Amino acid sequence: MRKNSALDGAQFGDADETRFAAFEQYRGLLFSIAYRMLGSVADAEDMLQETFLRWRLASDPEIRSPRAFLVTIVSRLCINHLQSARVQREKYVGQWLPEPLMTDPASDPLASVMIDESLSMAFLVLLERLTPAERAVFLLREVFEYEYSEIADVLGQSETNCRQILRRARQHVDAERPRFPASAQKQVDLLERFLQAVGGGDLDGLVSVLSHDVVLHTDGGGKAAAAPNLIHGADHVARAILGGTRKFTPANLEPHIAQINGEAGIILYLDGKAYSVLTMDSQEERIRSIYFVTNPEKLTHLPSLPAHSV
Repeated sequence: MRKNSALDGAQFGDADETRFAAFEQYRGLLFSIAYRMLGSVADAEDMLQETFLRWRLASDPEIRSPRAFLVTIVSRLCINHLQSARVQREKYVGQWLPEPLMTDPASDPLASVMIDESLSMAFLVLLERLTPAERAVFLLREVFEYEYSEIADVLGQSETNCRQILRRARQHVDAERPRFPASAQKQVDLLERFLQAVGGGDLDGLVSVLSHDVVLHTDGGGKAAAAPNLIHGADHVARAILGGTRKFTPANLEPHIAQINGEAGIILYLDGKAYSVLTMDSQEERIRSIYFVTNPEKLTHLPSLPAHSV
């Protein structure tokens, strides 16, 4: 996660320096919450910038706990943003997917960002089924292990209401959550077999790594090639991928396996710049869902191809 430009190089007095140090202490936590809430790196960073501005201007009597105060601000900002973002997404061209987040352990800016199942593309897509309040309660309780009393303070609701909201959210999430996810090594193996089959135009080989009910999600945002709707079924998905590769994919793309949202994924580079990102959700021995982001606006924050790979 890059620091917001409004905070870089800023000049602070002693009191502001103390506030800035406290904010920096919790920056990783705040970004972890904001990104999961919004599914957007740029929007999450905007929420952190606004959180810092409000934190800097808050009076001392308002702050019982810096951590609680900051989490409350960023959570409420994200809820408000989601309520407007849902309207924007209704106008979005084609399917909407979260922005891919590179989580390579060697990436120092992300060292403090919490990485677990809830950061995966599959999980973030599940969260899209929840209302803003359900998403906030679910994340704070299930992912960040907040007490109901703390969540009630954040949302300005009673503990009873928060428990009811969480129950509804769990029902939505648990209904679609895979019960037997593949191990990290199996995911890498499937990813390599997938790449080999696509690179060789091997329809049967590609079908063999897909579950019978696999779903292909593509997000071009109206700015790049993508299927307008979900594609279901191993044969249909395999043919769509191979057909799209032949028709729309530049011949000189260079695939690079990287950690994307905490899991093995593929960044396809064109002239050293990220051209598209592919991640997948694997269950047992097969690929259950494929997420393919080609919208260039969602790839600008990804690093260029490492020099030794060019």
